[in-house]
Amino acid sequence: MINLVRNEMLKIVRKKRILVVAGIIAVLVALFTYAQFKEIERRMERFGDVDWRTTLQQQIIDTQNRITSSGISDEWKSQLQLRIQQQQYYLDHDINPIEPGAPTFMRTFAEHSISLFLPLMVMVVAADIVSSERSAGTVKLLLTRPVKRWRILMSKYIALILSVSIIVVLFGLLSYLISGLIFGYQGWTAPVITGFSAVGNELNTNAAQMIPQWHYLLMEFSLVWFVALIVGTITFMLSVLIRNTPAGMGVMLAALISGAILSNMVSSWESAKYLFMINLNLTSYLAGESPPIEGMTLGFSLIVLSLWGIAALIVSFTVFIRQDIY
Repeated sequence: MINLVRNEMLKIVRKKRILVVAGIIAVLVALFTYAQFKEIERRMERFGDVDWRTTLQQQIIDTQNRITSSGISDEWKSQLQLRIQQQQYYLDHDINPIEPGAPTFMRTFAEHSISLFLPLMVMVVAADIVSSERSAGTVKLLLTRPVKRWRILMSKYIALILSVSIIVVLFGLLSYLISGLIFGYQGWTAPVITGFSAVGNELNTNAAQMIPQWHYLLMEFSLVWFVALIVGTITFMLSVLIRNTPAGMGVMLAALISGAILSNMVSSWESAKYLFMINLNLTSYLAGESPPIEGMTLGFSLIVLSLWGIAALIVSFTVFIRQDIY
């Protein structure tokens, strides 16, 4: 099995997909860092050199003005009200939620990337692990070896797990190194509050607790890795089922984009909570944001995603073992 996995990793490395993903992440991190830097400059021009409390108070006022304006849906108003309550909680407990530094940037970037950007990067690597072998005809040569089919597919899946892990590590490392050039590398021990929960339009702070930022990042990136693995597993299944790699990528791309859209529109469609793409934004539970559908919890989303991943693996191995490759 070790030799099979090594062979699959060599194939992935030769395609230079991981290098491409690393380059895309580096470019996006640089753009996001520049955008945050310009936002800080704009804030300085508007308010002058003020402390974080004044800035946060002004953000609360701006958000309240947005709520009173016309043309905002009730769902979005509910989100804004929860945001105000969270910001006020930080003010009341004298905790800066936007502590300057690369760790804070990592946290924010991960929260914005978990449901779409990072899954797309994983899809780039996972989409052709099996389908490319079939389209090129090399799978026939691979199956002539005295190795059972399930072992061949298992070696490909282990290589996928390693690739997903590498992508997540690169994601965190590049976001830390690049953003640190502008914001500095301090902030690992800055306090972060987690445990918020939404009860209708009200913020429940009974389970709120303060933890150091490195602890929060450890939990956050564990969830990021889990989401990336589940998306990779489902894409892996599509690579087994669909011979054409672009077609498989198109199906997965459509699912991810539709999930990003539906997450803001499905509050009244209760059965949608069983779709995997509605459950991808796991970090929102840590941040205390309201779920897409009332009643969804971190435990529920973890179970739903796990079931999707297990089902995808069962389908992948069943089809690959039984199908007529020749």
